[in-house]
Amino acid sequence: MIGLDTNILARYFIEDDGDHEACKHRELARVLIESGKALMVSKTVILELEWVMRGYYKFEREEIASVLSALISFPNVTIEDVLSVEQAIDGFEQGLDFADALHHASYKACDAMATFDEKKFSKKAMKLGLVPKVFVPKS
Repeated sequence: MIGLDTNILARYFIEDDGDHEACKHRELARVLIESGKALMVSKTVILELEWVMRGYYKFEREEIASVLSALISFPNVTIEDVLSVEQAIDGFEQGLDFADALHHASYKACDAMATFDEKKFSKKAMKLGLVPKVFVPKS
């Protein structure tokens, strides 16, 4: 099995035609990913891929969700904790920040998740009725 780094996935999914080396890397990434070899992607790589698409390439939420959904559907790619990643993509599509959604999905065995992110995360999580519940510690 071969573990993939973020830059391999970024080159596979993101067209950057203005850069000759990026085009060369894109083809090499395509050959590797489409080779049928057993591949693996960690949750942290998926988290970083979302950040690169959103932060550097300015992808829209729908484009990012589409890429992440495509990645987890490849038959030769094993995703670390795929159920949490699927749940995080769902939360992301419902308006959560992807990192928050992935953190929350990783706590499915917990009774609750504590955060001080009251404005962005906890209010949305409560509105969506996420389980485990999300709360802000109060004095």
